[in-house]
Amino acid sequence: MLRAIAGTNFDVPRFFAAAPTREQAKRIYWADLKAMVPSALLAGRPSETELTIRLIHGPEIYVVGLDRPERIEGQPWDGGILDEYANMKRGAWPEHVRPALADRLGWCDLIGVPEGRNHYYESDRKAKAMMAERGPASEWGSYHWKSADILPPSEIQAARRDLDELTFQQEYEASFVNFEGRAYYPFREDTHCRKLGYDARQPLIFCFDFNVAPGVAVVAQEQRLPGMSEGRTGTGVIGEVHIPRNSNTPAVCRKLAADWIDHVGPVRCYGDATGGAGGSAKVAGSDWDLIKAELRPAFGQRLSFHVPDANPPERARINAVNTRLKSGDEAIRLMVDPTKAPNVVKDFEGVRLLSGGSGEIDKKADPMLTHATDALGYYIASAFPIDARKPVQRGTFPHMAR
Repeated sequence: MLRAIAGTNFDVPRFFAAAPTREQAKRIYWADLKAMVPSALLAGRPSETELTIRLIHGPEIYVVGLDRPERIEGQPWDGGILDEYANMKRGAWPEHVRPALADRLGWCDLIGVPEGRNHYYESDRKAKAMMAERGPASEWGSYHWKSADILPPSEIQAARRDLDELTFQQEYEASFVNFEGRAYYPFREDTHCRKLGYDARQPLIFCFDFNVAPGVAVVAQEQRLPGMSEGRTGTGVIGEVHIPRNSNTPAVCRKLAADWIDHVGPVRCYGDATGGAGGSAKVAGSDWDLIKAELRPAFGQRLSFHVPDANPPERARINAVNTRLKSGDEAIRLMVDPTKAPNVVKDFEGVRLLSGGSGEIDKKADPMLTHATDALGYYIASAFPIDARKPVQRGTFPHMAR
């Protein structure tokens, strides 16, 4: 409100207070906004029809419902609030609100209670990453307040008694929890995300899952992870390729070659034994042939392929990864550098199991997920099978020189 009253350099500064629907926005804001504006600043009575307040020195304040996000378009805005943002349509901010703010370099607050790991969660992660990278110069900020900061302890205690742990964390602690069954449930950002090292002379692992939207690869290296005792090593994810749309295996490989061309140690490739039957292989032969053609010029005889005769069962692959994440003795043998492989982190946190299934991954919940962890899982299931008495069979893919 203070920013709206102060105005801007434009003759008619415009500000909005938005919620998922018009009725929600009206309930949340309308009465309070009318009460907060001094009557001496009003340019006539507030419009009950348009839910608009006009001030004598030019600024206009609108209360808006975004059940149809295109309603925010058509005029420039100086700033506004998206309340209950987690319940808005995913494209409301990037496709409609942000472009409407661009002309005037406007500001926007995205506020509300988390609703699982949706677009609000992604926006929060982006804000935190930019704050960590750029500090005070960041165009994004992330802040949260727990209910315990403003509610009586007795209410907090009652809520803790009445709600399950995840619901309490979301509703009273502003946490972005995932209510569905997480495939990689041991993964925790505060435990498994660290800045990791890289050794140009040690083996580099390229992990493949053949797909076109997105096209992905995961880069890993066995190393002494943060907190590990001397002489012990674990799997460190130190890079990724993530091409959201219209990708193919050669494009993924060209990115890998460009990023890691200075690596002088061995380069080992793991991945889907099917060879990409549903991807580039439709038009250009086995994706493993394509990988060889793209990577051999960059890495020469240091390049090798470690592809099983058949993929391990999905459940066995997930169990191998989870054991690497946290074994029964609570040892952590897998970490991710979140600045170098943010989509791997997103996968670990977002991949879900089919409701009512027997441990199968839900591939339809989010088409952008599962591919990075699938790729990494092929490597881990091959290199670190859970049952040492029955290791996944390893070998060289036909016609691939080692």
